[in-house]
Amino acid sequence: MSEENKLGNRVKKYRENLELTREQLALNSGLETSYIVDVEEGRVYPPVGTIVKLSRALGQRVGTFMDDQFQPDPIVVRSADRMEENSAKAADGHYHYFPLGKGKTDRHMEPMFIRITPDDIQKTSSHEGEEFIVVVSGKIIVKYGKEERILDVGDSAYFNAVVPHYVGAIDGPAEIYAVIYTPM
Repeated sequence: MSEENKLGNRVKKYRENLELTREQLALNSGLETSYIVDVEEGRVYPPVGTIVKLSRALGQRVGTFMDDQFQPDPIVVRSADRMEENSAKAADGHYHYFPLGKGKTDRHMEPMFIRITPDDIQKTSSHEGEEFIVVVSGKIIVKYGKEERILDVGDSAYFNAVVPHYVGAIDGPAEIYAVIYTPM
């Protein structure tokens, strides 16, 4: 399995284990078949909301696609040791993910540190579960349904992720801690 395309290889492996075609996975996840191909072949690294959709369609938890190996509790990630996931290939390029729970194989939440750059498109997403974010630098806009809120450093938001939402940086780059919960 190529380290560079770990996530895509795992999506393909679980899809094939379920004897699903790419078209069937696209239908089950609500994604385009061409996007499934791009993920499996390592051309894009999907944003977290899309990984949630893929994991649900494949009957796996989100971390299944990002974990390398088991680590005993507690999982401690020093800020200087945070490792970015393959965000350079992110579909939109505005989010840089630093998972904070890798190695905890029995987890139900996906904690992460995220660096965000401004995005003119501001495309919403939705998925099962809940999200909690805390702004640690910069300024964030949270679009939730038809509402918009601006969050400053120290502010937080907690919401049902099934409602179409967008979390993005405004007036320059920003950083957040996020926890995503997806029921199995």
